[in-house]
Amino acid sequence: MFAAARALNQKLLITFHKHLTFIHPLPSISMASPRVSAFSTSSPIHTPLKHVGTHNGSFHCDEALGCFLIRLTNRFYNAEIVRTRDPQVLEMLDAVLDVGGVYDPSRDRYDHHQKGFDEVFGHGFVTKLSSAGLIYKHFGMEIVAKELNLEETHPDVHRLYIAIYKSFMEAIDAIDNGINQFDTDQPPRYVNNTHLSSRVGRLNLDWVDHDQSPEKENEAFQRAMTLAGSEFLDSVRFHAKSWLPARSIVMEHLSERHDVDPSGEIMVLKRFCPWKLHLFELEEELKINPSIKYVLYQDDRSKHWRVQAVAVSPDRFESRKPLPSPWRGLRDDELSKESGIPGCVFVHMSGFIGGNQTYDGALAMARAGLKF
Repeated sequence: MFAAARALNQKLLITFHKHLTFIHPLPSISMASPRVSAFSTSSPIHTPLKHVGTHNGSFHCDEALGCFLIRLTNRFYNAEIVRTRDPQVLEMLDAVLDVGGVYDPSRDRYDHHQKGFDEVFGHGFVTKLSSAGLIYKHFGMEIVAKELNLEETHPDVHRLYIAIYKSFMEAIDAIDNGINQFDTDQPPRYVNNTHLSSRVGRLNLDWVDHDQSPEKENEAFQRAMTLAGSEFLDSVRFHAKSWLPARSIVMEHLSERHDVDPSGEIMVLKRFCPWKLHLFELEEELKINPSIKYVLYQDDRSKHWRVQAVAVSPDRFESRKPLPSPWRGLRDDELSKESGIPGCVFVHMSGFIGGNQTYDGALAMARAGLKF
């Protein structure tokens, strides 16, 4: 027994030397918001170094991001990454993702390739998870909480946990699992090779590279981890610094919509912020009916007021109620004469946005738009 164990341990050590990517402690990136921590959390005191396995060979965004994420957790902080497909080596490791054919979080096994796997994130999402999605599902609350310096039970942590999956993680899951973005048999109108999964894929060794050694492959994988991880943390930072405060502003002004106009279909942002996604989510959450047709806000540069038609959905260009067609493409005095509203500046050719020199003028444009 002991001889066999020694032989296995020797094999593990040999494989480590061949496949181990030594990941140095994550660099620190300062962030402007006091709510967001440094690039990574503090290492737990006296925690033994762990080893996390994933496959060698060509890599994808999901395992690169998954390895980055799991190394942010207390249990696997700065773990060393072992890239191998040897089942005996994988069995000895503390965690394994994207290889091994097992999904068992009680053993920290997070593969998604096996027959019968159909795990989803939950919370209304139905996209099958990749290895990155599995790591985020089980460790995302901890990661987000630590990056925000909040307790996991804080409502903002749960809100961002869901929002980051929706805006960042789900696309990685879908692309890795070959799920089309649209339910159609038609070919796409254009090719998009600029998304994160594509950019990570391009970090693989090129077939014309003379050096195809495991060491070069591991260096490429480390660059992939850094790229995917930095963009994940950028997303956390954005949601903490910008997205979450904006949500509060939109909710406040949405509640005041009937003070703006009795129809309840015009919302005024007294302070501009990113509002579109929040508006759609809050309308659904609060059962807003009728829906908002126009949003008014002041342009910080010109100090003129904008009246923007709300799109039919977040991913569509069409407006719920575009500004009137006779106004479209007109400017200044010509537009004021056509509309009968003084101070008009412009209306876009599509009718999705217009401008007026004053708040009262922009409100008049929105009210007139409702009647067309």
